[in-house]
Amino acid sequence: MTTASERLLTPGEVANLFRVDPKTVTRWATAGRIGSIRTPGGHRRFRETEVKALLSELTTEATEPVRH
Repeated sequence: MTTASERLLTPGEVANLFRVDPKTVTRWATAGRIGSIRTPGGHRRFRETEVKALLSELTTEATEPVRH
């Protein structure tokens, strides 16, 4: 459940963070890879906290050694 203060991101904003096309973000949501909320008008929105958590999980800092 979202709190009143939690920011919701558009597919375009999420796409910019992941450096992918907005349609890719929509496909991820359809596939269940990322949670989304539908607005009354039917548009998808994504919880900023969930997006940032997924982004940090999928990326590593440049200073970390590469694990093989």
